[in-house]
Amino acid sequence: MPQNVRGVIARSKGAPVEVTTIVIPDPGPGEVVVDIASCGVCHTDLTYRDGGINDEFPFLLGHEAAGRVESVGEGVTSVVPGDFVILNWRAVCGQCRACKRGRPQYCFDTHNATQRMTLEDGTELTPALGIGAFADKTLVHEGQCTIVDESADPAVVGLLGCGVMAGLGAAVNTGNVGRGDSVAVIGCGGVGDAAIMGARLAGARRIIAVDRDPNKLAAAVELGATHTVDASQADTVEAIQELTDGYGTDVVIDAVGRPETWKQAFYARDLAGTVVLVGVPTPDMTLEMPLVDFFSRGGALKSSWYGDCLPSRDFPMLVDLYLQGRLPLEKFVTERISIDQVEDAFHAMHGGTVLRSVVEL
Repeated sequence: MPQNVRGVIARSKGAPVEVTTIVIPDPGPGEVVVDIASCGVCHTDLTYRDGGINDEFPFLLGHEAAGRVESVGEGVTSVVPGDFVILNWRAVCGQCRACKRGRPQYCFDTHNATQRMTLEDGTELTPALGIGAFADKTLVHEGQCTIVDESADPAVVGLLGCGVMAGLGAAVNTGNVGRGDSVAVIGCGGVGDAAIMGARLAGARRIIAVDRDPNKLAAAVELGATHTVDASQADTVEAIQELTDGYGTDVVIDAVGRPETWKQAFYARDLAGTVVLVGVPTPDMTLEMPLVDFFSRGGALKSSWYGDCLPSRDFPMLVDLYLQGRLPLEKFVTERISIDQVEDAFHAMHGGTVLRSVVEL
């Protein structure tokens, strides 16, 4: 029988979100109903609300989630009812050209549930990133569920579903940060701080945090930064070079995603260094630079998609490190809120006072 549950929707562009009744269908072939325990409030949800992704309103928001499998549809073999899972938006297909070449972390045909969740009047909802987890329950494809240790705090490990994994993976997977490397991270919000944590986990000897907010820089130090640069007071490139004997860092991660920060990342790296773009630009942004600079500086220029992660590989490993006390993911949880406080969490996000607000259900 379909179920009526609470959910947070964005009904139209820029309108305040609302808590309303949504209808969850019984899971069909390959589908799973998950009883949501927690869901982080990510900037991507705000972008959906503001019409920055597409105009397929109404949206069912939320995607950084953990919970337990309630029921499964025909043919589901990877999970069973009762499994504790983190949800992801990279349910690899196993058949596309990336998967067949042994690169499933770049899957070009990821799966979502086939059926649509709806409002009570039958209006179909568009789930954020194919998940829609600001709800008591949600419907996803089985491949969007990754089983992890059930002793973990859902509010903490659910954040691996998006922002924390994106930043951490940008350092570890995309940037290939290694022991003894020097790293700079431009932008110390949730994704940037996760990149700092990833660089520390990988054994970087020098980690330079760059931001314009002194409070964010202080938080970055708590998460592993060894040096800070206040970009409102100093030239970012010059400051990074001064901290690296004039050379620049081995890896620079742009967690902002603007032309000016990408240029800073480009010129703040050492010769043959790596630039990683993980901040998301808007479609109107353009970049103009001398082509000879690309040739003469060498190295690698990379974009990081979801931290180039493979959820089935990365989520259980990172949860285990968290449970061992080696990865302080709990520091990302600034506040725990109820489902009717999502709009307030968006306002707090604009104020830059939180790393993550987490809805507990």
